[in-house]
Amino acid sequence: MFVLDSRLEQDTLNLGDFPMCRLLLMNDANYPWFILVPRREEVSELFQLDPADQQTLWREATTLAETLKDTFGADKMNVATLGNMVSQLHIHVIARRRNDVAWPGPVWGAQPASPYSGSQVDSIKQKLKLVLTVNFRFAE
Repeated sequence: MFVLDSRLEQDTLNLGDFPMCRLLLMNDANYPWFILVPRREEVSELFQLDPADQQTLWREATTLAETLKDTFGADKMNVATLGNMVSQLHIHVIARRRNDVAWPGPVWGAQPASPYSGSQVDSIKQKLKLVLTVNFRFAE
């Protein structure tokens, strides 16, 4: 049974599910920062997924990155799997802008997290509802 890592649960907001991955929003309004988590048990590395799941994960990550680039007017998309702090396999998909507080450096530790307000989260959800129309189920 899939269980989300407690640190991811603490630091993110659940937006919904692609066929394979849970889509989370990092609760940091400094950046449009999203996280994909494959709903697979005890997987910490990409190579632990079977080939079909690897392809599905990559397809969901690239679809999300393309969607976010257009939706949030990103200058650059950062897509990464690290897992040094959270071992559960997850992919960061971050829409970067030349005027964000960390540009051109990495977002990790650049600025204290600035939690989203309810209206900011609602705005992001509304933007995503316009573009994530196929193979995505929004959380209630």
